[in-house]
Amino acid sequence: MMLFCVYKTDIGLLTAYGEEEVRHVAGEDVVWIDMLNPTADDKAFVESKFQVELFTRQEAEEIESSSKFGESAAEINANLNYIYHRNGQYGVDPVSFILKSNLLITQRNIELRSFDEVARSFRTNRRQQASGHNIFLILLEMRIDIEADFLEDLSKQIYATSKRLTIEKTLDEDVLIEISKLQELTMLFRESTSEMQRLISAILKSAYFPKDEYEKIRVMIKDVGSLLEHTAFNFERLEYLQNTFLGLVDMEQNKIIKIFTVVTVVFMPPTLIASLYGMNFVHMPELNWAGGYPFALLLMILSSAGTLFYFKKQKWL
Repeated sequence: MMLFCVYKTDIGLLTAYGEEEVRHVAGEDVVWIDMLNPTADDKAFVESKFQVELFTRQEAEEIESSSKFGESAAEINANLNYIYHRNGQYGVDPVSFILKSNLLITQRNIELRSFDEVARSFRTNRRQQASGHNIFLILLEMRIDIEADFLEDLSKQIYATSKRLTIEKTLDEDVLIEISKLQELTMLFRESTSEMQRLISAILKSAYFPKDEYEKIRVMIKDVGSLLEHTAFNFERLEYLQNTFLGLVDMEQNKIIKIFTVVTVVFMPPTLIASLYGMNFVHMPELNWAGGYPFALLLMILSSAGTLFYFKKQKWL
């Protein structure tokens, strides 16, 4: 549980932690309140002090587009899913934004690098001024930068899997499972990034943001578009890897079937000869011939060798 606050003073922007410190800050001076795993008391305090209604968990998790962004004459409400990594697993969790006048209120249940980086910048570098609008866009910019790093790391993982498959020719089950995991992660990234693109587009259409921020917002939309294009490229690479894996597996299976087929065909002539001489007819000249047995063995060997020679000549082996 954490309550982080950025507020204006005569000497620039300062920060405060916890309800006790925030309580002593005038409400009109606060530009950003960040709530991490807030308790019921924290929520009640923020709602009372800043005259806002916070999102419930159910409202934040709504998937309808109308629930992701809302604008009124008094404030802007938005919900955005963020990717997190915990205990070796990836998932998404919603973050709620409320922008009212010059105040930004964020509510989340997980630690996020983008929020930590922005909070650290306010703690270490004293800014002269900033509004809730500025901080909202700074948080989105930071997320775009972090997602670009995430996408780069994802591309490296795809390359490593591709190397195992095409160069090392590793065809075990782990490779296919790794490809499947990378596909799921790429889909998760695309859904999250597409949602952010829709939010930024809605911000650009909003009259709530200062016009001097529009150029920055347009650049952000282009950056997000570039991320989605690279994500589509990664999808194509993973689909190619999956098809390559299945193709190599088919080739290996065909080789095995080919071996069994060759062995079967090579031993068919000797089997036929053995069957002929195994018949119990009275009048078989070779039965009383001293060289009958060596002759039959030689005939079997020659028939097998002839079959192998024919296969080699036809380049079937």
